[in-house]
Amino acid sequence: MLEVRDLYKRYPPDKEVLRGVSLSVERDEILCLLGPSGCGKSTLLRIVAGLEHADGGTVLFDGAAIDDLPTWRRGFGLMFQDYALFPHMTVAENVGYGLRMAGMPSAQRTARVDALLDLVNLHGYGDRTIDGLSGGEQQRVALARTLAPQPALVMLDEPLANLDRLLREELVQEVRAILKHLRVPAIFVTHDQEEAFVLADRIAVMRAGRIEQEDTPARLYRRPANTFVAGFLGFQNLVTVEHDAGRPHEVVTPAGSFTLHDGVPAGSLAEWRLLIPPDAVLLEEDRPGPEYAAVAVVVQSLTFRGSVFRIAVSSVNAPPDDTLIFEFRNRGRATAMAPGQAIRLWVDQAHLVLVPKG
Repeated sequence: MLEVRDLYKRYPPDKEVLRGVSLSVERDEILCLLGPSGCGKSTLLRIVAGLEHADGGTVLFDGAAIDDLPTWRRGFGLMFQDYALFPHMTVAENVGYGLRMAGMPSAQRTARVDALLDLVNLHGYGDRTIDGLSGGEQQRVALARTLAPQPALVMLDEPLANLDRLLREELVQEVRAILKHLRVPAIFVTHDQEEAFVLADRIAVMRAGRIEQEDTPARLYRRPANTFVAGFLGFQNLVTVEHDAGRPHEVVTPAGSFTLHDGVPAGSLAEWRLLIPPDAVLLEEDRPGPEYAAVAVVVQSLTFRGSVFRIAVSSVNAPPDDTLIFEFRNRGRATAMAPGQAIRLWVDQAHLVLVPKG
């Protein structure tokens, strides 16, 4: 439905914001642009919306170039971090503003507004003032206003950034459910990894004006393209690979030797890191199965995080500051451990992957 081809954008004097970005959005699909501040996410969104012009490349919608089409003629819905609601209007007047500007008859407009308020769980809020709403309720009003004109594509630029964590977790699921119910494609900009995983059908991870990796949330999590993507997704256990063990699938690291299901790439392993996911270990007395490898470690710290315990450890064969982070749901054994204690962990080698530096 939407296709972006080789977009470039520079700001004077020599700041390159986008450097050859290409991507697409299919019908009914939610694409998340994920990356750190300043990577070009919002600029890309603004170019697609027609609020800025690219210095190179093109944007197509349904196969037709729209680079010279003004924003109001593109038929896209925009929602930003600042909801820009009209404080002098009621909730219903805010939601119906675009419909009134488009000349929709009053009775039809009222029905559309009521249906949208029901959809965003604001039934009966039509006569309320904006100042009397909570942050989450204002976010719902802004979403309803964005969806009211039945846009062909919805673009959301970090709309949940100003909300507290619990409310964000609740609303991000609601936003996905609403977009899927209406079957409207969307581009969602965020720097929050959990938000992207919950919301997206596909995620494009950006860095310095380029797309580093584009994939489904599950494949992105299990197979990050490089150490930047892995680090940005929150993976901390990126272990140096010392050498292979002379066997096709085995590598040696400061944490121990591991057998990799995908094998070992040819050539030097100096530019690779072994990714050990935080949930890929068990605290068993005996080996859980042949796919598990033992690692001898020393506990550095233990942190209670509600449903899990997070344990920082260092390998007995690695420097103390070479920390590995793991998470466990086995509360009994986890609570019995203490800093300085030597323990044995079992690593599920099926979840290990070599990641190139980058």
